[in-house]
Amino acid sequence: MGESLFAGMTMTETRVSAASVCRKLLLSGAAWMAFACAAHAQQSFVDIPPTPVVPAAPSDGLGDQGYYLESDLLIRDDKNQIMTAQGSVQARYQGRTLRADQVIYDAKTGSVTADGHVQVLNPDGTAEFADHMEVDKDFKAGFAQNFAARLDQNIKLASVTAVRRNQNIQELNKAIYTPCEVCAEKPRPTWSVTADKIVQDKQKQLVYYKNAVIHLWGAPILYMPLFWHPDPSAKRSSGFLAPKIDFSRGRGISYNQPYLYVISPSSDVIVSPQINSQVNPFLNVNYRKRFYSGIIEARGGLTYDKDFDIRGNRFGKATARSYILAHGKFDIDAKWKWGFAAERVSDALLFDKYKVNSVYQQRGLFTSDDHRLVSQLYATRQDARSWFSVSAVSVQGLRVVGINPTTRFANAFENSGAFPLIGPLVEARWEPDSPILGGRLRLQGTGVMLNRSESQYGEAPYFLPTYKGQDGVDSSRASFKADWRTSKIVGNGLKISPFAQARGDAYSIKTYVSPAAAALGDDDKNTYTRALGVGGVDFSLPFFKPLKNGGNVVLEPLAQVAAGSNSSRVPTVVARNGTTTYLYNEDSATLEFDETNLFSANKSPGFDLYEGGQRLNVGGRATYNLPNGTGGSILVGRSFRSEFDPLLPARTGLQNKSSDWIVTATVTPVRGITGFVRTRLDAETQEIHRIETGVDAYTNRGWGSIRYLKDEIDSNGSRQESFEARGEVKLTKKFSLTTFGQRDMVRNVWRRRDVGVAFQDDCIRIDVIYQQQDRYASTASGLRLQPDRTIVFRLTLATLGDTGY
Repeated sequence: MGESLFAGMTMTETRVSAASVCRKLLLSGAAWMAFACAAHAQQSFVDIPPTPVVPAAPSDGLGDQGYYLESDLLIRDDKNQIMTAQGSVQARYQGRTLRADQVIYDAKTGSVTADGHVQVLNPDGTAEFADHMEVDKDFKAGFAQNFAARLDQNIKLASVTAVRRNQNIQELNKAIYTPCEVCAEKPRPTWSVTADKIVQDKQKQLVYYKNAVIHLWGAPILYMPLFWHPDPSAKRSSGFLAPKIDFSRGRGISYNQPYLYVISPSSDVIVSPQINSQVNPFLNVNYRKRFYSGIIEARGGLTYDKDFDIRGNRFGKATARSYILAHGKFDIDAKWKWGFAAERVSDALLFDKYKVNSVYQQRGLFTSDDHRLVSQLYATRQDARSWFSVSAVSVQGLRVVGINPTTRFANAFENSGAFPLIGPLVEARWEPDSPILGGRLRLQGTGVMLNRSESQYGEAPYFLPTYKGQDGVDSSRASFKADWRTSKIVGNGLKISPFAQARGDAYSIKTYVSPAAAALGDDDKNTYTRALGVGGVDFSLPFFKPLKNGGNVVLEPLAQVAAGSNSSRVPTVVARNGTTTYLYNEDSATLEFDETNLFSANKSPGFDLYEGGQRLNVGGRATYNLPNGTGGSILVGRSFRSEFDPLLPARTGLQNKSSDWIVTATVTPVRGITGFVRTRLDAETQEIHRIETGVDAYTNRGWGSIRYLKDEIDSNGSRQESFEARGEVKLTKKFSLTTFGQRDMVRNVWRRRDVGVAFQDDCIRIDVIYQQQDRYASTASGLRLQPDRTIVFRLTLATLGDTGY
């Protein structure tokens, strides 16, 4: 495609080519764009015109090498080899468009100059603007006056001058940066960063700022005479990271300044000293190393100080306090992997006192629970049909037990010695490629050894005022299971799924007896084997009915018939505490009866307890859906067995011939509001034994959620009842009210209460929150539940993230 205003002109090799002019103009725009993207902090935006709408890709048929140039007047001076385009100049090349009042191309020097309302529009929608722009032939040096740009994420920047000194050094003078909306009606952005000079050094991969100021609504709030950060093109670079400021009564004012040191292209370390006004400093270190086959990350912290309570009172003897959170994972080959996790802390309250975040996370095969640390070592092998793992696990308990509700003092933390050292734990699964007897066959084998340094039996879970110091129960188990299942559709949609399971277990258990008997050497070790099996059929027959309004109704009767060996529990008495006898049950103590296992062949979550006998599980599911997204569903079911089963825990509602009722439902009456309920009702009185219910709501005016949980007897033998609510309501277009509450209804105390006010517009959010939280803290007289009151200020800036103060 040729030039529209000089078609027919003859070009020779000694003359100035319009095509070269066009390409020069557009590539110069690309050079300035690279600088604009590199500047992260950057004067008035009022003169920046709106960004024209540019298609993502050119649709004019020019392709990658085609060009287009037009102007009101084209003057070509062949003697001086200068071409001048004047009046509504527009050039397009490779999807980029340049517009100006005048463009001059000097073929001798190769320089390009554009004057008057210069605009460079890029294929991605970004744009640059200037009153005057020029660049040399190699695009290594250039100059722009009254430069401005609109970038991704609605970022705007402007400067009085922009200078490209060479291919490595670029600078903006009297610059400003903001992601906020700016227009004639709103010339002052909500927040911005101004600087006398911003310099990008590509060779050092750094961006320097001189006399930088952060403004909120035009008011300066932070001045920095000189600072720098890595260039966006740098993959990684050593330097200071964003600091964190925290206020608490215990530590006072805390300033945390992380520093990133890049050791090599594959490793780095972040050193984060926490400087506190009322207690000694706390040093955090995070080391990361990536290998060809895996990665290692290790976090640690250390201080040397006395203990202190929530009010900042210091007591006790000064000592070293530390933690480590490390993990690694490596590929041995395409199928084999190995990994580890090391999690330990010297003080159970250390993470809470020093506000250490992201503690209870999964760092290996096994997930750590809240206020419990899991160390593990494992190896796995996996292919399309099999899985194998061998592992060892150790747990450190940090939870408080033995609480006096009157004085609010706690007796102690969990005794970690009562948690077993698990290892080795071996698990293997395999499925044949082809069907067996027309169905899927799965073979599974497991083996585990448990060793305890102290007994787990006492007055509270893992708290041992009587048996602390006594050896715990050691055991080992080996199991093998075969599981077969198939399914078939018959008639008008009846789904029939026969299944069968067979399992064999072998146990070796060291019996724990009373301390007096243990002193006499009465220490038994029992072995036990058992064979278990079950077979049955699942039935399902869904009925579907479309509705005239576009919705539908689905009714689905469900049933399961199962028969097998009697329920079994390893009949070894491992401890006696007065009149209480403890039977061996390591992995099935948390059995709950709900909709997730209503139709399971064995409702027990582990191996030590096995649900057997003849039983019939029945239920029905109904679903109602409308095109507007409203509707609901409900599932009702229960289990019937031929005989009373004393081995199943009474709290589950499964012991009797007729089990408790299981009811679960969800409903969306209007768009944006969804409620749910999961409950277990008494078989005879329909009294609620366990219920979990809540409502989620989302509207244009805000959002909210409510949760309520009640369990008459949980897996620890305690009653549980709690309530939680959170939400945000818009008071005006920009101001909102935020709330959060968490109440323990058993102890009749609020665990946490938050109320806050938030301001938010297109590029900033400010939260001011008052928090009152009951948490455990060390005191000179012991461990005590105390209220911790805090005012939190959180500032979130678009494109820069958020920081809590």
